[in-house]
Amino acid sequence: MSERERESADKAVDRGEPAEAPQEDPETPDELETSEGPGELRDSAGPDEQKDPAASGEGADGGSVRRGRVAVAVGVFGELLITAGLVLALFVVYSLWWTNVLADRQAKKESDRVREHWAADRGPGDLDTRDGIGFLHVPSMSEKDILVKKGTDPKELNQGIAGYYTKPVKSALPQDQSGNFSLAAHRDGHGAKFHDIDKIDKGDAIVFETKNTWYVYKVFETLPQTSKYNVDVLDAVPKGSGKKARGRYITLTTCTPVYTSKYRYIVWGELVRTQDVDEDRTAPAELR
Repeated sequence: MSERERESADKAVDRGEPAEAPQEDPETPDELETSEGPGELRDSAGPDEQKDPAASGEGADGGSVRRGRVAVAVGVFGELLITAGLVLALFVVYSLWWTNVLADRQAKKESDRVREHWAADRGPGDLDTRDGIGFLHVPSMSEKDILVKKGTDPKELNQGIAGYYTKPVKSALPQDQSGNFSLAAHRDGHGAKFHDIDKIDKGDAIVFETKNTWYVYKVFETLPQTSKYNVDVLDAVPKGSGKKARGRYITLTTCTPVYTSKYRYIVWGELVRTQDVDEDRTAPAELR
């Protein structure tokens, strides 16, 4: 208390008046003191209390990140599916169309070469095997002639031709007095020469053309489906054909159903006549 205040108090006491309590200067409370400076409110939450992530927005941001990652993964997976689909489509186009184009080109070159040999050599001899033994004609299956060569392995059939069997059962040849002239060709791709084999019916003509002879067969039976391991259909007297005695038969074989190789489709025919080839190579009536 100052000297003046004591004197005033003494005087008041002397006059019988109560003394006034001394007044102190106000101070700013601690709760208003912050590290940011006076006058700014301090966070009222205690040091051990945690904020709600959802209220602060941190949870929403995390969810957005996760959703973004999922969207990227789905996008990448979708692009991979599209790419795989395009690759598969290109493979189908290659297998079922482009291989036909290549095989047909190759077959035409070889067919032209065979006919050139025949035209240049008019001497005797029924079978010329230098580039192929002849041409198969099946009007109900195809309007085109089909070059026939030795062998039924893919490397032969992929050339767009038909091949005669050398194994597991050796084929007879058209000029043989008895036996089964058995042939195979692709149904899809690589020329697909037997694609429409299912259009062949009983009674239809099958004609085989060699250098000097036309061999005319008549279809007597078909077998729409059999095991790919059923080689008995190639026997001299083909099992399942209904024939019991040896004769001069022809057998056509290919894969079935279409676009698969699970089973085999079989057509059998029997020789009904032959016709000599004239200078103009006039086709038999069955082909006209």
